[in-house]
Amino acid sequence: MSDQKKVEVHDYDPNWAAEFSALKAVYINHIGDAMIGVEHVGSTSIPGLKAKPVIDIDIIVGDTESLQIVIERLSTLGYNHVGDLGITGREAFKRTDDKTPISGSNRTWMRHNLYVCIEGSIGLANHLNFRDYLKRHPEEIVEYSKVKQRLADEFTYDIDAYIDGKTDFIVEILRRSGKGEEAIKMIDGENRLKG
Repeated sequence: MSDQKKVEVHDYDPNWAAEFSALKAVYINHIGDAMIGVEHVGSTSIPGLKAKPVIDIDIIVGDTESLQIVIERLSTLGYNHVGDLGITGREAFKRTDDKTPISGSNRTWMRHNLYVCIEGSIGLANHLNFRDYLKRHPEEIVEYSKVKQRLADEFTYDIDAYIDGKTDFIVEILRRSGKGEEAIKMIDGENRLKG
């Protein structure tokens, strides 16, 4: 067993959407016109889908100049820019602590992953296509929930193997959603265990 945190998936919780809305309001208030929009992505954005209780958020910007402004503004909220972490078209941020974003409310926020993506990037398109396809296909939500639960049970202390195990399902959904082979190859390669 490794030192990694336990991989646990939970039944869908409507509070995830409410938490996203509160976070989105903070970003709109502090980042404003430097961004185009904020999207709730990942499993917590899909009603009925089992998920790790961690919200995935994409802030969308128009270009690299706006990206730099957003990086600076996020730092004032307590986020540290950590680069793309090996995922093309997506810049990742780590929270200073559970009070981040520091918005003056002294609120403890739910765990979340924050990314900034340039509009039109493959990474952003993959997030949105995957989310939107599943929302239109409830039978796939049931199947993906089963896959996630099986993997969480099998790889309880191995997040990398858990992610690797989901890749076939994700790639198939992207293919069905009409994504091109270039985007599919990219996400397949970036989510597989190396070596």
